[in-house]
Formats: sequence, C-alpha cells, structure tokens
Amino acid sequence: MVPIIPVAIRLYGDKVLRRKSREVKEMNGDIQKLIDDMAKLMHKNKGLGLAAPQVGILKRVIIADVGEGLVSLVNPKILWRQGKDVMSEGCLSIPEISLEIERSKEVIVEGLNREGEKIQLGAVGLLARVLQHEIDHLDGILIVDRVPKKRIKPIKKQLDQIKATVQK
Repeated sequence: MVPIIPVAIRLYGDKVLRRKSREVKEMNGDIQKLIDDMAKLMHKNKGLGLAAPQVGILKRVIIADVGEGLVSLVNPKILWRQGKDVMSEGCLSIPEISLEIERSKEVIVEGLNREGEKIQLGAVGLLARVLQHEIDHLDGILIVDRVPKKRIKPIKKQLDQIKATVQK
C-alpha cells in the first residue's frame, strides 16, 4: 500500500532525497494513484517533472510533462544516450536555484507505463533532460551533485536556508 502523498514537495536537506528508491514489484491502483497525485502536485507547482522521492515515497516512479502531455514511467532505466547539451536546470526540491548542467541530448528510456506495460521511449532535448533529472532523483542524486564544488559556493547560503526549513 502506497501512503497518501503530502501536499508539499520534499526540499533540499530532507534525507529522503538522498536515498535510493526501491523497484516497484507490482503495478496496481496504488501506483496509478501515486502517478495521478504526483501529476497534480507537479502541475500545481509549475514543474516539468517529479520523482516519487520528492514526495517522500522511495519507489522508482517518475513523471514528466514538457508541454506534450504527461509521461509516467515506473522502474525507468536509461538504455542509450547520445550527445551532450548544457542547459540551465532547476528542481522543485531546490526552489529558486538553477544551475548549468551537462546532460545527454538524446536518450532511450525503458520502463512500465501506467497500465504496467513495458515500453521504450525515445526523447530529445527538454524531455530527455527532464527524464535524466528525474531518474537521478531515484538514485539520490540532485543537480547540486552534477556541478563542481566551486559552483556551489555562490549558492551555499541559499542552500543552507532551504535546508534550515527542513530541519525545523
């Protein structure tokens, strides 16, 4: 049974964001409800993607919507990647901070869709970026981990402020 998700997104400093998510063993109504609830929360917060750990659930579930309709993937894996692209990237768990992140320009991702069917999805550009970002979350990786420490120094105070709100 998947717990009801909270109305807030977990923020930088919350330990759940650093933990590795568990594979979903069985597709069922709870996972479908999780996908639906995550989609509502993502759209409400004007995000492009969301991973289950960001709502406190350590399951390998991600969603993305870059304006072409909702994509949901359970147990996603990147099978292939090509090219490099550097772009400013934000994260709902690290509000008001964006960093220049290098990612693959194109990816092929495999996972289960909301009906539990195995699918492969080819993505280019923004969707490829969002999928890689959300899959990172499933492994406890945040955008701050994708840049050199010297680029974190100027935003350390902001990060500490976000972290302070979590520790209360």
